[in-house]
Amino acid sequence: MARYTGPQTKISRRFGEPLFGPDKFLDRRNFPPGQHGPANKTRRKKASDYALQLREKQKAKYIYGMLEKQFRRFFDVCLAKRGNTGDLLLQMCESRLDNVVYRLGLAPTRPAARQLVAHRHVEIDGRLANIPSAIVKPGQKVGIRERDRNMVAVIESVKHPRGAACGWLEFDESTKTGTFLRAPEPSEVPETIDMQTIVELYSR
Repeated sequence: MARYTGPQTKISRRFGEPLFGPDKFLDRRNFPPGQHGPANKTRRKKASDYALQLREKQKAKYIYGMLEKQFRRFFDVCLAKRGNTGDLLLQMCESRLDNVVYRLGLAPTRPAARQLVAHRHVEIDGRLANIPSAIVKPGQKVGIRERDRNMVAVIESVKHPRGAACGWLEFDESTKTGTFLRAPEPSEVPETIDMQTIVELYSR
């Protein structure tokens, strides 16, 4: 199961955002990594269009915990559909099972949500699901399986959710189950990802 396993704070410092969830070290060192420290903020040259496009793609991949092969496959699927490819790509990323678990507040971060799924604690419509990249469809119910609902990590996460409340999800705290009502509109997604820039990169 491919995923990024390197240093997370270093990546977040490069982008200036907590891409992997709350990061106390990023708050203390909110400048790019490198031997020149804070001076890197002012020494950087103006980036080319290609560099900006590549940076945006890398940012999206880190946020959703995807590597190039899978992200490109998502793009190809969206390209074959009718509609705005960038919007469809964002909606497909948001429909991933691990992301839905995170958005519901069942896990404090996406990596934690991915672990919940991989360790067989999550169900879709009452059936065990252990593939983090599975696509959740509108109307489907996602929740923690009954025997795992009292896990301390789940209870704490539900008690102190770190994800933003989402209008495209409905959550029942008593059963630790949520309903995926619809794919979100790009304006509803709290992260700032310019998917059109990524489309332009892949269209080169």
